[in-house]
Amino acid sequence: MKMHSMYLAKPLVDFRVYTIALRKMPEFLEVFDRLAMPILLETLGHPLGFWTSFVGPQNQFTHLWGYDDLADYERRCRARDTHPDFPAYLKASGHLITAQGTQLIRASSLASIAA
Repeated sequence: MKMHSMYLAKPLVDFRVYTIALRKMPEFLEVFDRLAMPILLETLGHPLGFWTSFVGPQNQFTHLWGYDDLADYERRCRARDTHPDFPAYLKASGHLITAQGTQLIRASSLASIAA
């Protein structure tokens, strides 16, 4: 997936990790791509990226979204959550997701890597 450099500079990142039921990752990815992505692209914009676990905890799907600030995050999440098509995704994916973790993380500057 191509990374969107304009989002890499966002000061607030929504770091989400879903744990997917055993042997259900292909089904989850298909449902997510087909039902969630059109809504997410419309309401949240372009993501920073998507990853699946390789080493460590298994059956995890991680996605990151960048925001300008907390108000931007709240506004776009409200648009996602109230989108008329969002309940169809929730219904189709509910049996596939066994856990979800969400963190809001802020950008930090280090003098040793400042440009």
